[in-house]
Amino acid sequence: MSLLYSEVEEELRAAVRDLLADRCPPAVVLKRAESRPYDPDLWKTLAGEIGVAGLLVPEQYGGAGASASEAAVVLEELGRGIAPVPFFTSSVLATYALVRADAGELLERLADGRSTAALAVSFAASPYLPERGASVRVSDDGTLSGAVTGVAGADVADVLLVPAGGGLYLVEGAEVRATTSFDLTRPVSTVTLDGAAATRVGDVDLADVLRFGAGLLASEQYGVAQWCLDTTLAYVKERHQFARPVGSFQAIKHRLADLWLDVVRARAAARNAVAEGSPTAVAVAQAWNAGVAVRAAEEAVQLHGGIGMTWEHPLHLYLKRAKSAEVALGTPGDHREALASLAGVPGPAGSPGAELAGPSGAELAGSS
Repeated sequence: MSLLYSEVEEELRAAVRDLLADRCPPAVVLKRAESRPYDPDLWKTLAGEIGVAGLLVPEQYGGAGASASEAAVVLEELGRGIAPVPFFTSSVLATYALVRADAGELLERLADGRSTAALAVSFAASPYLPERGASVRVSDDGTLSGAVTGVAGADVADVLLVPAGGGLYLVEGAEVRATTSFDLTRPVSTVTLDGAAATRVGDVDLADVLRFGAGLLASEQYGVAQWCLDTTLAYVKERHQFARPVGSFQAIKHRLADLWLDVVRARAAARNAVAEGSPTAVAVAQAWNAGVAVRAAEEAVQLHGGIGMTWEHPLHLYLKRAKSAEVALGTPGDHREALASLAGVPGPAGSPGAELAGPSGAELAGSS
């Protein structure tokens, strides 16, 4: 197992980064954020010309048959650009669920990006509590009823997939209502199912899907942290005070050196999560990277001084992305509790969140 980037991954990174720099720099994302953040033209280019939509789709269904490592590189770059495209929700979560369900026909629709999908699970759900935010029932006639809150990507999805009772259903006629989202670049919705027509496409292990997504989300969080670090380094070299660059002050040097070490560790944790894919690797990556992304964004806001606090600078979008991702697919506390269980290390008696540890370490490892 290698945590280094392959030549193919670096070429993919360069293609995605160049496209985002040309078509979707942070200033453009900021301009669109409060009106219509989703950029269908950008997604068409990313999905069709670069081929990111079909990375995880097997070759027999028209995809690239790539590994999680290639998808992680794309997420690093999308995190750096807080790009408002449905790659994570459609090409990672929904696609992986369909791959596990062996739903070839639907995968063919997603492979070239002409259709996008959303998995109707709450973004606050976790591998340890996969049903959090959902109350879906399967009726005798095959229809679905209930609601799922906090669903990311549902507002722009052509295909809505609802997990219920161990099965994965293709649903038509569901009501998707946008709700207030802390992260303006990744809106969430409430999906209401009132006797919606549904077709079962296969079985689904929702905990496994969410664990896979959490492992890849760590790469996006690393991308957010790396952009915040790079941007802050550039700023403190240019900003002068007392006739000296702000970055020459020892206190600033120490803060950025500590942050650099944290970000480097975040990269290693994210790469290990996609290379190994085990419950332990995923829990470690999320327990660390979620906090690092928030800290990097907070440091960026503070070290940018007055401009960092304004609505006109895109930094607040990175802070919001980091904060929303911190509670997505399991909080750091959820993952630390699970990690303690996996390592066989009991937490303090009555510790907050102990009930979230879920199954034993052996059971979690067996579900990977």
